[in-house]
Amino acid sequence: MDRRPGGRSARVRDAVRQATLAELAEHGYSGLTVENVAIRSGVHKTTVYRRWGSAEGLIADALELAREEPWPLPDTGSLREDLREIAGLVRSGFADPVAGPISAAFVSAAVQSTGPAQALHAFFAARHEQAAEVVRRAVARGELPADTDVADVIRTAVAPIYYRLFITHEPVTERDAERAADAALAAARAGVLHS
Repeated sequence: MDRRPGGRSARVRDAVRQATLAELAEHGYSGLTVENVAIRSGVHKTTVYRRWGSAEGLIADALELAREEPWPLPDTGSLREDLREIAGLVRSGFADPVAGPISAAFVSAAVQSTGPAQALHAFFAARHEQAAEVVRRAVARGELPADTDVADVIRTAVAPIYYRLFITHEPVTERDAERAADAALAAARAGVLHS
């Protein structure tokens, strides 16, 4: 198989990823099968099995690709507003009729299987590091102590959203997302989230 960037291998991987995401959106993690992904992608089933092995392998690969994609970072000049926008992005992502079920399926897969769990951990680590730039800027502006754990501020800002969605199964309002961001900011300013 051609392994050059943009070659046949990249086209196959993209087709399988798109099919995986479509299947997750329609059927969730419990309905994801290698056979359906192969049919939807137009890639022979034996190729999909050989390269990805299972539904868990498909999810892990889709998360690996997603990890490499840039995330739109706010730059309002205020850490409070930047954190609120990040929390709002997470909230709206799960509320989106297409992206929401896919994201929920990733979390569901991670709860049930080690491969997707490791891939989701790596995805979140990359996202948190990427989003931590807003906290680095705030430290540089003097809004937070120099020893602030920048990634932990992001984790603290979004964790309540995941808690409500996946633990208590409560709706997440815009106000809930803002409150989570504000709580993370208060903890960071108080020096609780230091490295």
